[in-house]
Amino acid sequence: MSELDAEDAKIITLARSTRARNGAPEGAAVRDTDGRTYAASTVALPSLSLSALQVAVAMAVSSGAPGLEAAAVVTAAGAADAAGAAAVRDLTPGAPILVADPTGAVVARP
Repeated sequence: MSELDAEDAKIITLARSTRARNGAPEGAAVRDTDGRTYAASTVALPSLSLSALQVAVAMAVSSGAPGLEAAAVVTAAGAADAAGAAAVRDLTPGAPILVADPTGAVVARP
């Protein structure tokens, strides 16, 4: 895969560090159209289950983000979960979703 730009590398680093800090199966980060970033990990409670990407998008929306420039998810699954990808598409249909493995290596991108 070609070299990432600095801003995309940043959201992968944020997603990776959030995943590691929380010991979660996934970490995600999004960058909104104002340049702000939001990082999150998987939520797995008896009454609430959300993917890391869903949480990151929800954080952006609840902070008033008008849209997303890009999203990243760090997971051993090799792909973004369908519900998380749908949340990104709901806010910004054309936003790229970078998928990285736990080492931070990008395994998929549009």
